[in-house]
Amino acid sequence: MRIVFVHPNYHSGGAEIAGNWPPAWVAYLTGSLRAAGFNDIHFIDAMTHHIDHDSLRKKFAELKPDVIATTAITPAIYEAEETLKIAQEVCPTALRVLGGIHATFMYRQVLSEAPWVDVIVRGEGEEIMVALMQCVEAGKWPSERDKVKGIAYTEGTEIVATPAAPTIKDLDAIDPDWSILEWEKYIYEPLGCRVAIPNMARGCPFTCSFCSQWKFWRDYRVRDPKKVVDEIEKLVKEHNVGFFILADEEPTINRRKFIEFCEEMIARGLNEKVKWGINTRVTDIYRDKELLPFYRKAGLVHISLGTEAAAQLKLDQFNKETTVAQNKEAIKLLRDADIFTEAQFIVGLDNETKETLEETYRMAWDWQPDLANWAMYTPWPFTPLFQELRDKVEVFDFSKYNFVTPIMKPAAMTRGELLDGVMKNYRRFYMQKALFHYPWRGTGFRRRYLLGCLKAFLKAGVGRTFYDLGKAGYWGPQSKDKVNFHFDETRTIADAQMQDWDASADRAKRAAERRDAIKAQTKARAEERKAEDAQAPNLPADDPFGLANTGPTDEEARVMACGGGTQQMPGAAE
Repeated sequence: MRIVFVHPNYHSGGAEIAGNWPPAWVAYLTGSLRAAGFNDIHFIDAMTHHIDHDSLRKKFAELKPDVIATTAITPAIYEAEETLKIAQEVCPTALRVLGGIHATFMYRQVLSEAPWVDVIVRGEGEEIMVALMQCVEAGKWPSERDKVKGIAYTEGTEIVATPAAPTIKDLDAIDPDWSILEWEKYIYEPLGCRVAIPNMARGCPFTCSFCSQWKFWRDYRVRDPKKVVDEIEKLVKEHNVGFFILADEEPTINRRKFIEFCEEMIARGLNEKVKWGINTRVTDIYRDKELLPFYRKAGLVHISLGTEAAAQLKLDQFNKETTVAQNKEAIKLLRDADIFTEAQFIVGLDNETKETLEETYRMAWDWQPDLANWAMYTPWPFTPLFQELRDKVEVFDFSKYNFVTPIMKPAAMTRGELLDGVMKNYRRFYMQKALFHYPWRGTGFRRRYLLGCLKAFLKAGVGRTFYDLGKAGYWGPQSKDKVNFHFDETRTIADAQMQDWDASADRAKRAAERRDAIKAQTKARAEERKAEDAQAPNLPADDPFGLANTGPTDEEARVMACGGGTQQMPGAAE
């Protein structure tokens, strides 16, 4: 059985400025499938190779697959759907599979707007994909598809979701097949070397209102650090990887295992062969301030901090549980440890103004991170914050949900003014860094890395790919009133998805009401007990609990019914 995976040809001008990122998902899925005996697997990276639809048709015709599978984050969903539509045209008998975070939570939307999608894999894909392929290979698709956990499909006019599959408990049993990737294509621009995105842990114990990772992975699990280093050692030796970023939301959550990971990197000498970066929380940096030099020794050179917003009001809205003072202190600690810092700011909420944009710039310059990013607030349609703001969301063209397009329109600004304000922040920050900081900060690795980052920014700026500026028609302040984001206004939320949202909201409301009622009852009962205790008589010292002469008489004992009533169960008194 031939399986073809496709990475959708979607581009936004965001993270791509740092280079071409390897789609790790296909390595993890392929590894699990090969372990289960599926070896005829091919991969088409349409994104990295910029493969257009006509070229994709030709590749499908040449490969003649039995299964065509793709994935999508929210902004890539339409391209993923189009990929499977092409698959339907060229290979009508092939099973068309879609996975990823957007389809997991928005499967009713996807199946409504793209009925040619045969099946959606919901959640962690390795075990579900193996079970699905075994079902197909055994000839049990579609007759026994309801027995495969963690999928969704259309049956007649109904959208069916099977029970959720359990999360993968033994992450160490997953052995990714990194050979499926063309490693010479994945280059990290700042260092000019190959880059990888291995996985150390899955899940996140925090519940930031704008994020969905904690919902997708469900429970937090960490791999054996030695197993992770085994994987990295293989990437370095077999695929010549020179830089990697741990894919985890926050790899420092489990402090002990992160320390073990660093110790293992040093023990094997990998800290001299490969540099790496992570995303983490400000509070973890503050917690581990004494360990930062040790982390740097292990090869950790770049940390992206979710500082999120300069105004404390916004931090509270995001449920980040951090303070502005902690943000500044964390960046200073990292700078002192010679670790490059990247501060991430979220802008574009309803209360954004020219003044708050200016505030984030002044805050960034005061903190002095090495890099700063201003990402447009993008309300993922499956996050708590989206549900809270749903009445204010005007754009349902998910291809623009990419952190570089203003989805939300601030009350006091146009979207063009918001984009112009963000670009003004970028221009000022990096112009000053380029003139007065990057060329003069050190002579070795630090200087080379910073100038490499600057080169990546300049390359994206000259090519008009940064922030999709070319497509939007932004050429500077003079064009802010003429910017066109090309929103597809025909896009709406499908009725089936809306009904599911409303039903979920109703269930959540009822559950909250039940919790409140129980709390009220508990509080009332506590007050009653308090009043009873106040009126209770003083008891003798030899009977402190007042148990004397309180038992039932023989007659009362004979007729006492279950639950304290006076009616016996049949035969109970005989």
